Amino acid sequence: MKRSAINRSIAEASAFFAENRFVLPPYADWTPEEWRGRGSEANELRTQRLGWDVTDFSAGHFETLGLTLFTLRNGVPAGGGNGKIYAEKIMFVRQDQVTPFHYHARKTEDIINRGGKGTGRLAVQLYNSTADGGLAESPVSVACDGIRRQVEAGGTVILGPGESITLTPYLYHTFRAVEGHGLIGEVSSVNDDDRDNYFLEPLPRYPEIIEDEAPLRVLCTEYRLA
Repeated sequence: MKRSAINRSIAEASAFFAENRFVLPPYADWTPEEWRGRGSEANELRTQRLGWDVTDFSAGHFETLGLTLFTLRNGVPAGGGNGKIYAEKIMFVRQDQVTPFHYHARKTEDIINRGGKGTGRLAVQLYNSTADGGLAESPVSVACDGIRRQVEAGGTVILGPGESITLTPYLYHTFRAVEGHGLIGEVSSVNDDDRDNYFLEPLPRYPEIIEDEAPLRVLCTEYRLA
C-alpha cells in the first residue's frame, strides 16, 4: 500500500470524525517529528498500539477491501487480567469497502454504528466456524443490543445508527458500510491483532508500505519504545 494512500486515508478519516463530532485524543495529531520527541511517558501508546491503523490487507485494492481505524484504548494481551481488560476502537468504514471474513479465538467485541444523520448503515455477514476453520452451514445465534436473534448461515445483519452487534469467539464476520460512509465503534476485550485474527482467506493483517512520500502520521505498527 502506498504511503500516499495511507496519508490520504488518515486525512479523510480525521475530517469524517470531526464532521460527526467524534473527537480523537491529542496524540492523534502528533506528527512523526513530535513522536520522535516523546520519551518513555508515551510507552503505553507504543506497547498497546494505540493510534492510527490503515490496512488494505496487502490485497492492493484499498477502495474495495480495506479499513481505517484508530485504537483509543487497549490492555496487554498477556496481562493476566491485570490493568485494562478491555479495548476500544473507532473506524472509518467507507461505503462498499469490505473488511474480509475473519474470526477471533479469544476476543469478544461489540460492533456499534455510532453514526448519525447522513452516515451509512453497516452490513455484517455472519457464519459459524467449523472445527477446521471453514464456514459452517448452521444457523447463527447473535445478540443485537441485548436482543437475541437468529440468522441463517451467511445471513446479514444491518445496523442502523445507534445499533450494535455482539461478536463472540469463532464467529466469522465480514462487514461493509452501505448508503454512505460508516462511523463504526468497537468495544471489546483486550485486542491482539498479531495473534487473534483468523482470516478465511490467507490475508496479512497489516500492509506492506511503499514509501512514495513522507508519512503524515505514524501508524501504530511503526512505534519504537523510548
